[in-house]
Amino acid sequence: MSTFVQSLKLWFAPERIREDGDTPDYRFSLANERTFLAWLRTALALIGGGFAVDQFLPDLRWGWRIGLALALLVSGVLCALRAVNHWVRCERAMRRGDDLPSSRFPTVLSLAVAVVALAMVVVVLFGWEG
Repeated sequence: MSTFVQSLKLWFAPERIREDGDTPDYRFSLANERTFLAWLRTALALIGGGFAVDQFLPDLRWGWRIGLALALLVSGVLCALRAVNHWVRCERAMRRGDDLPSSRFPTVLSLAVAVVALAMVVVVLFGWEG
């Protein structure tokens, strides 16, 4: 069974994580949880930004408005899903005494937000209507 499928099962049964390895220092588990919550706040901000673009920029060309809103909404969804996956992977690694997992997701998310921000700069500089 793939690592992703195993992690996915743990999303809905986190008590099973305790079956693996030793209990880590509680400070590390709590720090992992705070990181999870920070990712969720980021996801909520991205989703809120997507709705704001769609609802509060009616004069923006339809293609631009929908494209920017969807980019932010999809980024928010991916960020929320990544948050729980990362939490599970880190918790398992700490219990096993393994290195914490590395990820390209922060880079991908940063690039997506930068592209949306750059598109918004273009929209602001060159006008809302076409």
